Amino acid sequence: MNTPRPAAANEGLASTLSAIAFFFVMTAYYIIRPVRDQLSGAVGSQSLPLFYGSVFAVMLLLTPVFGALVAHFPRRRLLGWTYSFFIACLLAFVPAFVAQDRLGARQLGVVFFVWVSVFNLFVVSLFWSFMADIFHSVQARRVFPLIALGGMAGAIFGPLVTKLLVQTIGVAPLLVVSATALLAALVLLLALSARLDCRAPLQRDEVIGGSLWAGIKELWTRPFLRYMAILMVLGDGIGTLAYALMADYAKVHLPDKIARTSFYNDLDLAANVLGVVLQLTFTRWLLIRRGTTWGLVLPSLVNLALLGGLVMFGHGNLALLGFAVPMLSVTLVGTRGFAYGMTKPAVDALYTRVPRETRYKGKNFVETAIWRFGDFVVTSGVTVLGKVGVAVGGMAAIGAGVSALATWVAARAGRSPDLLPEQQEMPANAGQARPAEA
Repeated sequence: MNTPRPAAANEGLASTLSAIAFFFVMTAYYIIRPVRDQLSGAVGSQSLPLFYGSVFAVMLLLTPVFGALVAHFPRRRLLGWTYSFFIACLLAFVPAFVAQDRLGARQLGVVFFVWVSVFNLFVVSLFWSFMADIFHSVQARRVFPLIALGGMAGAIFGPLVTKLLVQTIGVAPLLVVSATALLAALVLLLALSARLDCRAPLQRDEVIGGSLWAGIKELWTRPFLRYMAILMVLGDGIGTLAYALMADYAKVHLPDKIARTSFYNDLDLAANVLGVVLQLTFTRWLLIRRGTTWGLVLPSLVNLALLGGLVMFGHGNLALLGFAVPMLSVTLVGTRGFAYGMTKPAVDALYTRVPRETRYKGKNFVETAIWRFGDFVVTSGVTVLGKVGVAVGGMAAIGAGVSALATWVAARAGRSPDLLPEQQEMPANAGQARPAEA
């Protein structure tokens, strides 16, 4: 039997392979994301509660399924089956998008919105659970921003590919390009799972075990997960508010599906460029020098400032192209950029300080079912407020109050009492003691 390399020797190679794999994962995701978003732009914000409500219901049904798979199958097999399934699904959706005009954006939108959220559960979230499994917390603060940077590079490359190809090949063939990128990610992750483990040799490919309902049960028993759930609803709700309002603009002014795809693709590109700039200039320094708590608090403060600007300068009717549209675009890009460029690496670093079952099951429940529950609540609220005559500025004022509360929750989450201290990077029953960090 081969002796595993020491963690220090593996860290550089493992982080490099992880960053490249995440590049391909995010390339695949950001090719299909504007394809999804153009469907919401075709129907407007009034149909978004149906989209997100369907997603939330499916997430509740799939949470125990995901828990069962994680509990009974080794990591390598779970990664292989999961990614292969979604590659096949991407190819199967091609004929549906060829026939989008006949099927209708509302019907196809419900199905594809649900599928993309399931993609997030079983592809993107599983990737980060895997990362939290092979790196310990001090390593995570060093390498997670770099891995996230690889993902952000993919999140820029994906929109650039989409922008280049959508005008020439149309919407449906983009799914084939996405499937190719996901296949490349699968090959790298399987190689990483087989050869490297920066955390502990005994965790190399063991099943996690435990209850298939653990993700739901731990939400009530772990303060950290409760904070993460509340922060998910409050923090992501700001971006969902801007997204819902932007859907109304797209419905009025962008009737063509290629034009809508290109528009949403440009928003993604701008947000992801901001995320990369944060990763290169500030996020890694902040997490290493000031700790992960500031990686949660600062984006909430930025959201508060952006919403304040929308309250002051976002007057006007979206259908009339007033100041509301550019301010709304800035808000949407800013909230997404900080979410991906700062909040996400901070959150994933904190998940290295919880038990392994929590990393896979509790984390995935919060980042899928709870996330979509928040989307459903926010989009339903936007619909109700719009019907009673509340304008963009009024909705932004409500969002500013929500963002202020999110700032307080973020500060509490980073100091949750059930987080393991950073020097306690392995559970006592993991089989061997970890050397003290310098």
